[in-house]
Amino acid sequence: MKVLKFGGSSVASAANMNKVISIVNGSLKQGPLVLVVSAVGGVTDALLQLGGQAADGDADYTVLLKKLEDRHLDIVRELLPVQHQSSTLSLVKKIFNELTAICEGLYQLREWSPRIRDRVAAYGEILSSQIITACLQLHTVQAIWADARALIVTNDQYGNALVDFHVTNSRIAGYFGEAAASVYVVPGFIAATADNQTTTLGRGGSDYTAAIFAAALSAPVLEIWTDVSGMMTADPRIVPHAKPIPSISYQEAMELSHFGAKIIYPPTIQPVMKKQIPVAVKNTFAPEAAGTLIEQTAPQAEGFIRGISSIGSISLLSLEGSGMVGIPGFSKRLFETLADQRVNVILITQSSSEHSICVGINEADVLKAKRAIDHAFSHEIQSGKLEPLQVETGLSVIALVGEQMKSHPGVSGKMFGALGRNGINVRAIAQGSSEKNISAVLASADVRKALNVLHEAFFETSYQQLNIFIVGVGNVGAKLIAQLQQQAQFLLEQLRLQIQVVGLCNSRKMLIQEEGIDLQNWKQVLDEGDAADIDVFVETIRHSNLRNSVLVDVTASESVAQVYGRLLEKSVSIVACNKIACSASYSYYAGLKKLARDYNASFLFETNVGAGLPVIGTLNDLLRSGDKIRRIQAVLSGTLNFVFNHYDTTKPFAEIVRQAQAEGYTEPDPRLDLGGTDVMRKIMILAREAGQVLEMEDISNQRFLPDTCMQGTVADFYTAMLTAEEHFRSLYQAARDKNAKLKFVATWEAGKARVGLEQVREESDFYHLYGKDNLVLFYTDRYPEQPLVIKGAGAGAEVTASGVFADIIRVSNR
Repeated sequence: MKVLKFGGSSVASAANMNKVISIVNGSLKQGPLVLVVSAVGGVTDALLQLGGQAADGDADYTVLLKKLEDRHLDIVRELLPVQHQSSTLSLVKKIFNELTAICEGLYQLREWSPRIRDRVAAYGEILSSQIITACLQLHTVQAIWADARALIVTNDQYGNALVDFHVTNSRIAGYFGEAAASVYVVPGFIAATADNQTTTLGRGGSDYTAAIFAAALSAPVLEIWTDVSGMMTADPRIVPHAKPIPSISYQEAMELSHFGAKIIYPPTIQPVMKKQIPVAVKNTFAPEAAGTLIEQTAPQAEGFIRGISSIGSISLLSLEGSGMVGIPGFSKRLFETLADQRVNVILITQSSSEHSICVGINEADVLKAKRAIDHAFSHEIQSGKLEPLQVETGLSVIALVGEQMKSHPGVSGKMFGALGRNGINVRAIAQGSSEKNISAVLASADVRKALNVLHEAFFETSYQQLNIFIVGVGNVGAKLIAQLQQQAQFLLEQLRLQIQVVGLCNSRKMLIQEEGIDLQNWKQVLDEGDAADIDVFVETIRHSNLRNSVLVDVTASESVAQVYGRLLEKSVSIVACNKIACSASYSYYAGLKKLARDYNASFLFETNVGAGLPVIGTLNDLLRSGDKIRRIQAVLSGTLNFVFNHYDTTKPFAEIVRQAQAEGYTEPDPRLDLGGTDVMRKIMILAREAGQVLEMEDISNQRFLPDTCMQGTVADFYTAMLTAEEHFRSLYQAARDKNAKLKFVATWEAGKARVGLEQVREESDFYHLYGKDNLVLFYTDRYPEQPLVIKGAGAGAEVTASGVFADIIRVSNR
């Protein structure tokens, strides 16, 4: 005889109940069955609420009671034809009359004891099971309503009663040995004491009811019908890419259900596990779906982790002190104290030095647990042998579950490495000797991120996802978005990398969509976004707490550069095209680098120096491989190189500069380029990356612009350059007279840096440098005479965007 159980969502409406009837009729082809049902969805909570209101003297309980009655009467009217409704409507009204009488007594006596709570809560399952029975009988099915209270016997631990299996199994066997129906409809969740006082089996106990019947009847299978297609590798409401688990062992299912997987109730597995009865978890709303089969030994999975789960609202209680070391029975005293208060211990961890012990309990039990422990260990605390009990709240437990973990070394390292790389702090760790699960306690605010990080690490072998927030969508930013869109398929197929743009911000508008922004029409959706506020944007990123988050700064804004620290300390990586942070004070630059190390984040800024050229990356590769930088010489301004390569006195110098700005080679204020400030920043960044403590004021700048060009607005700057045209002609002519060219060169050597306009002859590496190209020469211990040369376009939106793109990909490889 099969046993089928349907949850609250499966019987939440007349339409859903008809689905149940259809599934039952299909199962009847294989023989008689037991049908266990939960209360109509939401009814148990409502019953407890109205009972509490009545006991508190709140007359409004009658309003909720009337709503519940009307809801059940409406289900009957919709479910049954008019000519067959009368008896069932009368039965529902009779049950509500009983409930009304109980509530009136509660209102008068102000009593709301655990015994009364169980009695009130039981009516939910009684009502739903009676309605289902009437409907089955209408469909000419020989259905009998079997009162679980007459068959399942428990103790008087109301709210979570313990089953007397010896008596219960005997009663069930006797009852079914005499009856001859096709379907036995049983209300789940409820039972009774030996003296017939109604009890409940704990929230979610309808699963347990079904398992008790399946074990007692040696059923071939127990089917749990719910609103999802079986157990999943993680909660799909939190982890969008969670996958169905086709098969799982009893032990694994118990671990997952204990740690928050709400598909089945944790004790459910125990009765059927003893009889080795398989449990099929199926979807009422997609009965054709395969679901999950829970059995003694599940087939070996493709991976060695079966699932990831979590429990929220956890508190940690920590006792520590020298008075614990070497004292037998100390742990026993602690656990007895908690057991006396009926406090369930979810997780235990103790240091090998015996100097501390930590337990995880439900947050709701904290106050009574603390009072009890403070009292039990008052002598040790007062004498200083123990520190006062430490209580931490706002925590959750995540658990990695899989029987095959024990044969795969490195699981813990992979788990904690993935969490660490995403800045998720672990407060406590526990692992059983059976190695079926690894549990970690962390802040509840990090649970969503942690589950997604671990799911990606252990299940999503197909690709890795980066969540990026782009600030600055002008020339370079727009090119970057176009490149991301163009390369999306290539990255997915070749690098198994999905770069999802979840945030955009410019000077006017900002937008964050955690599910990802459609890059086909990003300009339109950004225009419809909120007013830009970089602080609000950053706090939203921090609060979103998405895994593998990256801020991409494609601005020249100081206010944006100032937020890096707030993001790095949340393990959000930074890719900066903006040079301001790395060219600020050395202490600020070094502080950001340290934050990146401390919080396992990347801080990359390749485009600060050579647009898309691999200058900083090459420098770091040299240093990491043991080389030492002796001297750096470079032409680092694509703008200045463009200007001096095109200026031959046939056009005014100002016109060439204006052309460079129009083609996107200059900073918004060209004086940063022509005045040497931008080159100073670049050589300083290279010197710092080479290990030199260097500030802007330490750099010598032999400026070629007259002072008049450095005053006023950008428009004034162009006017002043036209006035100073003779000065620029003389510079050009002086170089030409020596068969030389003008190049703005940066040099770092022996701890000193300088920048300035130089006349370079034909034998110089800089002589044959054309257009907007940059050239960097690294003289090192390994390259003492012939330097390592990096040459290429050092300006332009397309190449700069590609350099930012390359840094984003580097973040994924960390």
